[in-house]
Amino acid sequence: MKTGLIIPCYNEGERINSKAFIEFIKTTDNYHLCFINDGSTDNTIEILKEMKRACPEQVSIINMLINKGKAAAVRNGAKYLYTFNDIEYIGFIDADLSTDFNDFNKLVNTLKFNENLDMVYGSRRKEKNDNIERNIFRDFFSRIVKMVIYMILRLPIEDTQCGAKVFRRKVIPIAYGYKFLTKWLFDVEIFIRLKNNYGLNKIMDKIYEQPLERWNDVEGSKLGVKDAFMIPMKLVSIWYSYSFFNKAKFEEKISNRFSTFP
Repeated sequence: MKTGLIIPCYNEGERINSKAFIEFIKTTDNYHLCFINDGSTDNTIEILKEMKRACPEQVSIINMLINKGKAAAVRNGAKYLYTFNDIEYIGFIDADLSTDFNDFNKLVNTLKFNENLDMVYGSRRKEKNDNIERNIFRDFFSRIVKMVIYMILRLPIEDTQCGAKVFRRKVIPIAYGYKFLTKWLFDVEIFIRLKNNYGLNKIMDKIYEQPLERWNDVEGSKLGVKDAFMIPMKLVSIWYSYSFFNKAKFEEKISNRFSTFP
């Protein structure tokens, strides 16, 4: 069975390594790449079309005319790849390849050879690794955000925001069945949805955090200063929306997910 790989793109013309993507897809028949052009205003769509021409059977493009954020882009990719009957694993990485193909393939293999797992996600913190390169300011800020996220999830997860995750096909409707509340913190929402689905006592048996061998923060992040300062407020909004006060509403959405997904 194949792996569908979602790559959200917003103004990636100066950062995306199209040669690396083409070389990778030409070496395997087990992957299908789904690029999501999230309303880019540069030449991103032209670059994506060039990659599709090079590998027409293994590359898809979803062209969103209006920028809606990474959450909507990844969700659209998940919904699209879910329609492929020969795709069993669906995941996503960043367009700048801050997580490389070698690391992502290891995430897929962990999921593939552990039938009890439904999700495997990369971690930049679980083990010390000299190949993990991070911007100092972003590293400090992420530590603060991590503390807030832990207070919300109450799960022993080191790195919820790593942009490399892969899911077994059957949990795609659970993780992506309805719109996310936020543009950038959808990873937290995914963990909450899975936690609510499996229950607190079983969730950590169904997901696995795998240390990455390499990670490199590439300059040109789409998360602006204003967005960064909004993160605490957005996290509070997520906590409230998924809290026990709204549990009935959540369960209603989950019960209807297969009728509306994809």
